[in-house]
Amino acid sequence: METRPSAPPGLLGSFRLLASGVLGSIQDRLELLAVELHEEKFRLVQVFLWISAVVFTAMLAVTFASLTVVYLFWTSARLAVLGGLTALYTGALVVIMVTFRRYLARQPRPFAATLGELRQDRACIRAES
Repeated sequence: METRPSAPPGLLGSFRLLASGVLGSIQDRLELLAVELHEEKFRLVQVFLWISAVVFTAMLAVTFASLTVVYLFWTSARLAVLGGLTALYTGALVVIMVTFRRYLARQPRPFAATLGELRQDRACIRAES
């Protein structure tokens, strides 16, 4: 079995080891960033599809329910029903907006793992100085 000779000790060998370590660390961080980018893209597409489906079906349901209610009260309380439906939909919109903002606030920060690794790298470099 053949063994490779180790790098010659000295300034050039130390520089090569340092450059290799830095490049390896940069490569690891870039790979982690690429994985997180892929995950964020997938999550964003998934959220967009869910929101689109919910909005489409909700609009159909609301439209037909409203038409049915207005038709039932066409002769007796047409304006009162239209005003009540408007108030109901406005209230529902406010509740949905508040709930969605809370949902967004609970989501993890994008690229949190990459940023954490970079913080650890900086802490290690500062500790060695």
